[in-house]
Amino acid sequence: MPASTEASTRVDAAFPASAAVDTRLTPGGPGYRRMSFALFLAGVATFALLYSTQALLPLISGEFGVAASEASWTVAAATGGLALFVLPMSAFSERFGRRTVMTASLAVAVTVGILVPFAPSLPALVALRAVQGAALAGLPASATAYLAEEVRPKALVTAIGLFVAGNSVGGMSGRVITGWVAQEWGWRVAVGVIGALAVACAVAFRLLLPAPRHFKPGSLKPGVLLGTVREHLADPLLRRLYAIGALFMTVFGGVYTVIGYRLTEAPFSLPQGIVGSIFLVYLVGTVSASTAGRLVGRLGRRGALYAAGGTTAAGLLLSLASSLPLVLLGLVLITGGFFAGHAVASSAVGKTATHGRAQASALYQSAYYIGSSAGSTVGALAFHAGGWTGTVGVGLLAVLGVVSITVLGTRAARAQQRLATA
Repeated sequence: MPASTEASTRVDAAFPASAAVDTRLTPGGPGYRRMSFALFLAGVATFALLYSTQALLPLISGEFGVAASEASWTVAAATGGLALFVLPMSAFSERFGRRTVMTASLAVAVTVGILVPFAPSLPALVALRAVQGAALAGLPASATAYLAEEVRPKALVTAIGLFVAGNSVGGMSGRVITGWVAQEWGWRVAVGVIGALAVACAVAFRLLLPAPRHFKPGSLKPGVLLGTVREHLADPLLRRLYAIGALFMTVFGGVYTVIGYRLTEAPFSLPQGIVGSIFLVYLVGTVSASTAGRLVGRLGRRGALYAAGGTTAAGLLLSLASSLPLVLLGLVLITGGFFAGHAVASSAVGKTATHGRAQASALYQSAYYIGSSAGSTVGALAFHAGGWTGTVGVGLLAVLGVVSITVLGTRAARAQQRLATA
């Protein structure tokens, strides 16, 4: 009998069903810190690998002689691969366990990461990045499902916020490190360094993550899985949350795919190392994601989404300035708003889904990374056609979509309250 099963049996014997002891993790309790740090490291590895080429796009364009819209496929292929495979990987997670799937996904992704620096051409690089993204698909949905099962509901927003904070640290460190390394030794060495960092995170993750105590294996039968997916897609609240995640990520993907081109061109003409350091603003996302629980406590979920959307829109407008300090302030607001909105929406998915949580989370992650791929591609095309103003225009339309969907949600909630009162 596995150790986790033995532990569960001992708990059941000591506390009869009538006692109903909640053995899920809670802040300050045993195992919570190890779990939080392990998933934080998984988030670091995921985002560092997933966006490892984003800050290097001008250098990749230069080596292969391609435009921004073509080089951006090294980002879009990775996020697109993740979006396509996150649902199938969630099915394996339901059958074989969250920790097993997350470990396997990281192992494959870091192996591909070691091969990426040796890509002989742009098509080969794009293909490797697509495989890497597909491998990483096992992380996001499995992580949120693991948290929903192993953490008490009152601590869920905070726990998911810490995982999202790991995403922000990974995204930041990956871009800052690649910027400075690439300035001295080129983009190939830079992505190799990120691969080595991800290997260290993957090993530490596997050693630290506690064995699941509340996982119950599900079915791999296609009919059962499709039925669960249909139920989730039929839920109006889940549909709204999926759309909100996609739209927030459209903004973020577009802005950070193109910002390197803008800052290396006139009037800023910044060197690659300085451009990479711009991504230190991700630290703002670390803070905003980890404090999303308190924001929801003060404003409610929809109020928090309004605040996140308004902050993101204000940042987009500020970034139009020709003053570098104002552009940086705009990036700070965009980053803070995005990560807060993402943490609120993703945690709401975990709370809303009462069964098939891995599939519910997978659908959110699929929509989220489809938004990233769309943002990277459309943002680059808009930049090619209309400069930074074009990219900002795409972002503002996406934020308008977030606000509109949240308004619909507010009206639906009020209508339900009126019906309940009547």
